[in-house]
Amino acid sequence: MQNALKSPVTFTGVGLHGGNPVRMRVLPASADYGIWFKRTDVIGTDPMIAARWNSVVPSSLCTLIENAAGVQVSTIEHIMAALAGCGIHNALIEIDGPEVPILDGSAMQFVNAFLARGIRQLGEPVRAFRIEKTVEVQHGLGWARLEPSDMLEIDFAIDFDDGAIGQQRKTLNMANGAFVRELCDSRTFCRQSDVDAMREKGLALGGTVENAVVVDGDRILTPGGLRHADEPVRHKMLDALGDLALAGAPILGRYTGYRAGHAMTNKLLHALFATPGAFRLVEVGSFTGCKLPGVGLSRLDIPAVA
Repeated sequence: MQNALKSPVTFTGVGLHGGNPVRMRVLPASADYGIWFKRTDVIGTDPMIAARWNSVVPSSLCTLIENAAGVQVSTIEHIMAALAGCGIHNALIEIDGPEVPILDGSAMQFVNAFLARGIRQLGEPVRAFRIEKTVEVQHGLGWARLEPSDMLEIDFAIDFDDGAIGQQRKTLNMANGAFVRELCDSRTFCRQSDVDAMREKGLALGGTVENAVVVDGDRILTPGGLRHADEPVRHKMLDALGDLALAGAPILGRYTGYRAGHAMTNKLLHALFATPGAFRLVEVGSFTGCKLPGVGLSRLDIPAVA
């Protein structure tokens, strides 16, 4: 069945790009509503933005969506991953600024709040995009692929020169709360040299060692070090789930990414929906429904983080 929150939940914090603190409320929504953002600080123009693949516009560092009136919300990938990973299909997200709070750089605080608030079944069946044939996109050394599978799987590999990251690969079947147990606490990561360069350009002003894993060669500069030995690739998988959620319905298929990022995953969705016969919209029955992310979750699934 489709799900929504039982009652609203509020988050406050600065975005990755800095600026004033933003207040964001995630509200319950009816079946088939989908996920929408509403800019409550916008007056005189359309404040509503669909969280969909065809609302995405090019952006550095994050996923940015925009409506026809030019109203934007950025850094939506972590909240989208939390919603997808908790099996929440319908929500209205009210936000009084242009960027989702970065919080600790992961999706864990979103997940914790959602599960504490409670999730309600809406009585309508879930419809999902079943991948029928392989679709792949490439850019430079990176590539991303969707291929048939009877559940969502994510296989991701990264390759960085920095000794603190290096080569990492992880594969997960995303059924039955795997996102919450395995990925939701993994934080965004970056090089100290990249942080310095971005700040010179006025970017990433809200990013600190408190909300990102910052590396410098072989060293982890963030206090407390890594939450997982392979936290960087886990965070890339978190981002991929959030970006895939912009399809507008769960995906039943295997996603494989190599050196892929937000733009690559969005390019893959564009290719998927432009390729005849690549997918089929199906009503999810009880057997397949048990394999969707978020089924059977409890707060005990959330990782303990010091």
